[in-house]
Amino acid sequence: MPVGVVLRRSPGVTRWAKWNWTVSGLLPAASAADWQLLRSEGGVREYHAATLPLELHRAEAEAYMQALTTNPPSVYVILREASEGEFPLEVTLITASPFEAQDYADSGEELVEKVAMPSGLVAWLREFTLAHFQEEEFKKRRRDNKDIGGSEDGIGDPRIAQLTDVYRSPSLAKKGRIQ
Repeated sequence: MPVGVVLRRSPGVTRWAKWNWTVSGLLPAASAADWQLLRSEGGVREYHAATLPLELHRAEAEAYMQALTTNPPSVYVILREASEGEFPLEVTLITASPFEAQDYADSGEELVEKVAMPSGLVAWLREFTLAHFQEEEFKKRRRDNKDIGGSEDGIGDPRIAQLTDVYRSPSLAKKGRIQ
């Protein structure tokens, strides 16, 4: 589904940041746009920055279920610093998977914004997730019968004469040197 991203530019509150950019909304089923000015009040401007496809995959159904259980249900917008042009950010990706968003946040290269889903998008995602989500059945793990309290390697080795150096390799003991 194509989803439009609305970015808000407001004056910065410190002298180090001239502008503060935030994702202020999403437009489900939006047409293509390239930084189209939507609203301007005072020093605040809102732009329809880009329209990207929100793709859903059956293998990610567990992640989408996690996104639907947050309060409010959220979509994640991935932003990068633009290398050129008038606007400092470019919209890279829109995802409903909090796991994928966490991967982008861990890299430190991108900005990850959590945005509340519009109600139509929530219904669409819920329908897809319920059709493909299968909860994994809990399986209790059985312990193995391995004896972990047995003898340690090197201790009690008759080839090592000294009691104080029980961890020394027998091959080095023959040569008479320790590394």
